[in-house]
Amino acid sequence: QVQLVESGGGLVQTGGSLRLSCAASGRTFGSLRPAWFRQAPGKEREFVAGFRWSDGSTYYADSVKGRFTISRDNAKNTVYLQMDSLKPEDTAVYYCAARNYGSVSMSSREYDYWGQGTQVTVSS
Repeated sequence: QVQLVESGGGLVQTGGSLRLSCAASGRTFGSLRPAWFRQAPGKEREFVAGFRWSDGSTYYADSVKGRFTISRDNAKNTVYLQMDSLKPEDTAVYYCAARNYGSVSMSSREYDYWGQGTQVTVSS
């Protein structure tokens, strides 16, 4: 059974930075397709960042492109989300997700495993 555990959320001021971590157990991220999603109050869960399976390149939602960076450390079986130049509209619960097959998908329905989420709050 795959378990994903996020950490690193918190409260930060506008323009600040945070780094989220997602540690996997039960499977290696090398055999999974990991991604980050977020969900703000009253809104649907939305895709943030992921990896293309074909070449491992990164893929981002337009709203975070140029500010967020997804990366992975296979030795630690951990995926990261570096978030810079944070804005109040980035406030949400951030979730780590992974799917067994296929390349990166922006649809949350395509993912098989989810972490419990970590709260990120950006104050203005």
